Amino acid sequence: MTGTDAAHGLDVLRADIPFYTLTFAKGLSPIELLTRMGVDPETPALRDRLDLEDYFGDTVLDKDEPVVTTGVDGVWTWAWEQGGSHGLDEAVLSRVSEGTEAVALHYNDKPMHWFKYAVGGDIVVGFHTLQPVEWTGLDPHRLDAFMRPLGLVSGESAPLYGVLALAEAAFGLRVTPAGEGQERWSGSLLPLPAER
Repeated sequence: MTGTDAAHGLDVLRADIPFYTLTFAKGLSPIELLTRMGVDPETPALRDRLDLEDYFGDTVLDKDEPVVTTGVDGVWTWAWEQGGSHGLDEAVLSRVSEGTEAVALHYNDKPMHWFKYAVGGDIVVGFHTLQPVEWTGLDPHRLDAFMRPLGLVSGESAPLYGVLALAEAAFGLRVTPAGEGQERWSGSLLPLPAER
């Protein structure tokens, strides 16, 4: 875990986006992150936005086999799922965090934010904002020093962007949108197993 002075590195997520799932992994390459998340091995390639739409067409927003685009900001590599929430799956996040740290952020229009932090294959802290905040995980109070000043208090409703502020303050997470014609690694994730 690393603190930072960088604020608002996730401003792109404060826009009117009705659904997203982002998985961050510390120190992994984009291909390694895609592989750990369960990418279909036939699909990874460098693509710009137009190539992505041409290649995946109507399946870009598929929730069962979501298309993901990666980026690297600082020491963190991220994978942005266009329509799915594979990053929230405990088995996926566990694999992503083996030998490192990982953070999964999710938002949907219920509205609800979801946060999960994993280290070395274990979910350490997790919570969502659909109801008053209740921490889960192996060490649910590990981020208390960051949470309390942001208004993330057990048993209370979370502030609107409290989850994003936590990700920025505790880990320095940020997402830099691709420039015009900039290529990034992308692919399609395989479906999650039906039963665990």
